Formats: sequence, structure tokens, C-alpha cells
Amino acid sequence: MTDWLITNAEIVNEGKRFHGDVRVRDGRIEAIAGSLAAGANEKVYDARGRWLLPGMIDDQVHFREPGLEHKANIESESRACLAGGITSFMEMPNTKPPAVNAEALADKYARGARSSRVNYAFYLGATNDNLADIQRLDPRSAPGIKVFMGASTGNMLVDDPATLDAIFRDAPTPIITHCEDTPMISANEAAARERWGDDIPANQHGLIRSREACMKSTLLAISLARRHGTRLHVLHISTADELALFEPGPITGKRITAETCVHFLHFSDADYDRLGHRIKCNPAIKTAADREAIVRALAETRLDVLATDHAPHLATEKANPYTSAPSGLPLVQYALQAALERVFDGELTLERVVETTSHAPALLFDVHERGFLREGYHADLVIVDPKTPHTVVADEVLSKCGWSPFEGTTFRSSIAATFVNGELGWSEGRLDDSVRGRRLVFAR
Repeated sequence: MTDWLITNAEIVNEGKRFHGDVRVRDGRIEAIAGSLAAGANEKVYDARGRWLLPGMIDDQVHFREPGLEHKANIESESRACLAGGITSFMEMPNTKPPAVNAEALADKYARGARSSRVNYAFYLGATNDNLADIQRLDPRSAPGIKVFMGASTGNMLVDDPATLDAIFRDAPTPIITHCEDTPMISANEAAARERWGDDIPANQHGLIRSREACMKSTLLAISLARRHGTRLHVLHISTADELALFEPGPITGKRITAETCVHFLHFSDADYDRLGHRIKCNPAIKTAADREAIVRALAETRLDVLATDHAPHLATEKANPYTSAPSGLPLVQYALQAALERVFDGELTLERVVETTSHAPALLFDVHERGFLREGYHADLVIVDPKTPHTVVADEVLSKCGWSPFEGTTFRSSIAATFVNGELGWSEGRLDDSVRGRRLVFAR
């Protein structure tokens, strides 16, 4: 393993920005100081003019393995993470077979160990009939329990009231929820089909998967969590309406938290006419007013975490009519750059982006010795060049699907380097395929 001295960086960590050096030895941060002398066996990375941040921890991705590898797999999507400055991911259970028991979870960890270029963890999924598996879960074996409260995900929709109540009562880890009300969505889609048939315009998606459907389901999740004192984290908030349900303040003082996703900061319903089903996702991208409210809520600590909900599909699948075009966007490769656009626009501080993409997920899920630039912690680092713009082109997309909703977008920053456990996995546009991530450890 190579030891590194990163010099002349603008370090951003725990609400502070300062210039300094970072020494990395044996995969960990050994020292952070204003100036450090290079040792005889250290390689020097001169970060002059660049930002040094803790690597992003993306707590919401779909990498499609096992069972849907024609869309993506752990290897391809973790390579895209490296290029985007994401050093750890937590992957969703709705694969084939779904990760709804200990055996399926163990299989996914074995797959991650073989092929992931960044650090990894996998959620246990809830169903209407796996309460015993949830009750037996070792809290150190998964970041949390994923409950689909209204998502169209095969047999993983949990809609039995007694089962939901028991899951919130007995969960040994945080519960994370996808909140949309299926009956409301089904009624909206039926009405749209009556007018347009299967070829419903893409710009109707935010009306079909409506703000009312989001609000109803989110209210249910919060009421269950308050009844049982559950540690609840509500995923991908997409509406201004839901924001009042969450309190501002530091994440360490909360039992109920929420997150949004980079595409809700970047797109609005005005983009459906241009991008069509390429930005069809669940919950749906909504109005510019929703987007502006979400950015403000992230800035004022009402929303706690910023993630991706990376969910790749083939371009040919996305080209289908509305009723058969799948929902989901490939996002990990450009997520951090997209978030930083809000910094350049003055809507978020750089410190707040770091807090929501690195510190907060580490605290929420009790991730051991990651998510911060601290001496003794694993050296998961990203170096951002804020002065070199980057225009996204399809040929550079590393996700297996081969496309990005950001194609043609010029970001005002670029990802210069990504270190995972002290190894330089991405540097100046080149990826080192020998780098492997490690299983995340949860200090519970």
C-alpha cells in the first residue's frame, strides 16, 4: 500500500475550511496539519488550488446485482462511484432475489467483496411476511431496514397495517422508508390512461405520483415512528409540502430524519419535455418551487442527508411508452458535481454539502471511522478542482447503462482524485481497477 502526503489543500471538514496537508499511512489518516514534511517513502500529491473533502457516503443506491445485471452490477456502478468521489455506498434490497433474509444478505456481501471498487453495505428489505427475519437481524450486519411504503417493487410493498406496526416496533436498526401511497397513485394513473392510453406524456409523472401521495405516506411513517420511538429516516423527499414535517437542527439530536437527492436539486418538471423518461423516477421530480424549497431546507438543516437513489436502466427501456418505461436515473458519477453547483450559485455552503454527503450519513448509520477527515480514520478522500469545468459526454459514463441525464451539462468543478482506504482509485480521469473497497462496519 502506498503512503501519501497530500499538500497545499483547502481542507473542508466539520464546518471548517483551512489550508493544510494530510498524511496517509497504511490506509488511514495519520496527520492533518498546516505543513508536513514528506517522508522518504511517501508519494506527494500537490492539491494546490483544490478542495480536499471526505469521500461521499451514498446511503441510497440500486446496483441491480443479483438478477438484473443487464442494467448494472456492483463492479460497474462502484467504478462510477470512484469517478464521482463516492467512497462508500449502501445498496437497496430490491434485487432478484430480494435481500429479505440473512442468506440473501450474505450473498450480496460476498459479491461486494469480490468486485466493489469502493466500500459497501447492503440493507435488509422488509416484506409483509419476513418479520421474523427482521427481528433476528444482527444490527451490525446491515445499515438499516428498508421499508417500501407505497413503491411498486414486486412483493416488497409493505401495506399490511399490522406488519408495518410490528416492523416499527421491533426493528433493531434504523428504518428507512420510501413513502408514496399506492392507492392514490393507482387512481391517478388510471385517470391518465383514460385520457392518453399507455403513451402518457412524461410531464404527467409528477401529477400521477403526486405530492398528496407522498404526504399521506410520509405522515403514516412518522406516526408509526413516534408511536414506537423508532429511529426513522425518510428517503428522497421531493415536495415542499413534506418539509414542515421535519425539524431543523443537528442530526445527532434527532430520532426522525430525512434526506433528498441530487436530482431534486437540479431538475424540475420543466425538464420533462426535454429529457422525457430519462428523468422519470419515484418519487417524481416536481416543480421549480419544490426544488427551491428543498434546497432551502437542506441549507437550514431541516433535511439532513443528500444522496442519489442511483437506479440505472437501459436507454432502450427508458424509450418505452410511459406505462412500461421504468423509473430511475444513473447518478453516482456526477452526484457530487451536481451538488456543488448549488455552492457555486450561493444556495448551499461547501461545508453544508460536506455535512450532508459525508458526516451525516456516517452519524446516522453509526459508520465506524469514516465520513470525516480525522486522524486515525480510514483515508476515504475526494479532491475537487473548483476551477476546471467539466462537460458530461456519454462516452465517459462508467455506469453499465451507458447514459446520464446530465449529458451536455457543464459542471463548474471536476473530480480530480478519489482515495479509498488510502489507495488512489481515480486520478485525473483515470481509474485504477486494482483498488477494492471494504465492508462498512457499524459501531452498534
